[in-house]
Amino acid sequence: MQKAYPLLLALLLGACSLGTPPATPTPGIPPTPTAAPTPVPAVITTTRPPDPFEAVEDWFAALAADDFSGMYAMLTADSRAEIDEETFTRRFIDALAMAAVPTGAISGEVLEMSLHPDAADVSYRQSWSSVLFGEIVREGRMFLALDGDLWGVQWSAALVLPELEGGNVLRRLYYPPPDRGDIYDRNGNAMVAFSDAYAVGIVPALIGEDTEAGMLSTVGRATGLPPEYIFSFYQAAGYDYEFYIPIIDVSAAQFNPFFNSATSFDAVSVSAFSTRYYFGTGDAAHLLGYTSFVQPDELDELTRNGFWWTSRVPRAGVELWAEPYLTGGQGGALFVDDPAGAELEKLGEIFVEPAGSVYLTVDQALQAAVQDALFGLRGAAVVMEQDTGRILALASSPTYSPNLFDPENTNSLFTSPFNDVEGPITNRAINGQYPLGSVFKVITMAAALETGVFTVEDTYDCQYTFDELLPTVLYDWTWERNEESLAEGGDGFPPSGLLTLPQGLMRSCNPWFYHIGVTLFEEGFPTALSDMARGFGLGSPTGVIGAPGESVGRVDDPDPAEILESTNLAIGQGNLLVTPLQVANFVAAVSNGGTLYVPQTIEQVLDAEGNVIYEFEPQVLGQLPVSPENLAEIRAAMELVTQNSRGTAEFVFRNFSVAVAGKTGTAETGGDFDDPHAWFVAFTQENREDLPDIVVAVIIENRGEGSEWAAPVARRVLEAYFFNRPIRGYPWELRIGVPEWMAFPEVEETDE
Repeated sequence: MQKAYPLLLALLLGACSLGTPPATPTPGIPPTPTAAPTPVPAVITTTRPPDPFEAVEDWFAALAADDFSGMYAMLTADSRAEIDEETFTRRFIDALAMAAVPTGAISGEVLEMSLHPDAADVSYRQSWSSVLFGEIVREGRMFLALDGDLWGVQWSAALVLPELEGGNVLRRLYYPPPDRGDIYDRNGNAMVAFSDAYAVGIVPALIGEDTEAGMLSTVGRATGLPPEYIFSFYQAAGYDYEFYIPIIDVSAAQFNPFFNSATSFDAVSVSAFSTRYYFGTGDAAHLLGYTSFVQPDELDELTRNGFWWTSRVPRAGVELWAEPYLTGGQGGALFVDDPAGAELEKLGEIFVEPAGSVYLTVDQALQAAVQDALFGLRGAAVVMEQDTGRILALASSPTYSPNLFDPENTNSLFTSPFNDVEGPITNRAINGQYPLGSVFKVITMAAALETGVFTVEDTYDCQYTFDELLPTVLYDWTWERNEESLAEGGDGFPPSGLLTLPQGLMRSCNPWFYHIGVTLFEEGFPTALSDMARGFGLGSPTGVIGAPGESVGRVDDPDPAEILESTNLAIGQGNLLVTPLQVANFVAAVSNGGTLYVPQTIEQVLDAEGNVIYEFEPQVLGQLPVSPENLAEIRAAMELVTQNSRGTAEFVFRNFSVAVAGKTGTAETGGDFDDPHAWFVAFTQENREDLPDIVVAVIIENRGEGSEWAAPVARRVLEAYFFNRPIRGYPWELRIGVPEWMAFPEVEETDE
């Protein structure tokens, strides 16, 4: 708040009104020219009185910051005796909540001030910026009293708003918005819409010995869940468990054809509810987000932001991003009531608009397939078009059902995503921050070539160990493979041998890239790797549209006195942290020739009349700091990863009819007992008119090698995109969609 120009004139007028000027000069006011002043002995000093303007300024600064305790401390002693701090605070919070004024949306300025020896009379203008009712501007008066060295504010309810003098209060009449708008995929398939649905559960004690198999088969067909998965819900509880165990919520349209047969089993419990329904079984939960009712501990904050205690509040994802379109806004009227509750005045009114609808860039079927590809694993996957930034699927695992936030859903009484130790509520695709491991070698290769220190013809003998920093010895991934093979009685696992730089990427040779890190450090390029990482978009938000709240990761410059930090960063370890979305985005730029696009999940937004008010357009985020020639060399090296017989992912994509390039990554997490994270990134090179080429980024947490865990998941995603179905099972599956750990227990046969 700036000091107003009328202040000097006001102080002059106030001083003149006192008759005899104060003995101590008031700052900014020249003394009245009367008789010559009597000389003051040198041993006497004067004390400058406090400035009441500063007290008023502090008051409004505290009000803007919701520092009600600080404001209360500014009151005079008499005022604090008149009103306790809790009541004082409540008067402000209640008024600001009713008027829908968020924190920080208040300003004030002094208009005039009359100053007396021990009192001040301040005229001010106060402005509240309401999210519903616009600017509420009032002029008022504040009286201050000098108590020792401090100015104290005299309490009056008019300090809140002049209309609240005499015990009056503000009251908001809430106008509920119409039904929330629907969310569709890019093809017009409903992903969120009002629907009838069922909560499905099982009471194990009611399972008939001869009917269990039929029950599992029927409920499986009705819900789309594998019978083994349904069995896993009640296996631990045992057949003596007499209480309801929630299984899933399912739309009425899907369940109704099986309703009679499913409910014919005594153990199956089905309860109907109608709701804003999220279709699928959590297929797009992290992308769509969810809504829930206002919680008691957030009532003040949310009412100040325009909601009401009966409102459903958007919490994440598209629901949060598209709130203005999906609700038409909040509405209501603001009144002043007297202490008896009688209406005195209407201060403002706003009406809600009909809700619009949102169309996403994602394909619902592909989204479901990507979520299924992650089933039973912790991790994330992002699928993007290479040349536009359009996100076709964004999945995080484990997932959850957004329908669990509706209290009408019986299963919500038994299950909360927030209480699950696996963290299903976390959107790992945009909020998971991970070391990148060997996928970072793509960036290291770019830095090596762009500095001119290395060329693609340079070679390095890749052995089990890296000995350039003795006595410190660093190891290649082949060393551990060799040790494991020998321990199991095998013939060992050979090192990679002499490799060019592209072959070093193909083999993911750690010593080659340690060597790059050391050489760049010693040749005067200590920040070449971190600079290149930032040039690839790491350490910064992607600006993704439709998925608010993304994490930014971390890129540090290596310590100029610690060469080992350069070797760590060269293989994607150390302090480096990235999100899967950032990784998908930079791989897309590598594949398309160097353009970083802003990732987007929103294809169109329509108003209630069907008019387009937002439409997807590619947005350029930046350019990779890599020449076209060097990018071509990197792409060729990534092709070797999947197509050369020595490539680290060739065995995954052998005989795969889609042209794929990629890079494996295995990222150590620093935990003594944790397996590393598995990474795989891929881009296709089909050049088809009907199916744009895509990028896939996959991370699987704490499972092991990227080639063994993440690459198979990426292949299944590509199968879904190009062939609309999974083709090859995972090594860890009983059959497609059913991991080994879900196997039915073997029944021991006993002799009669």
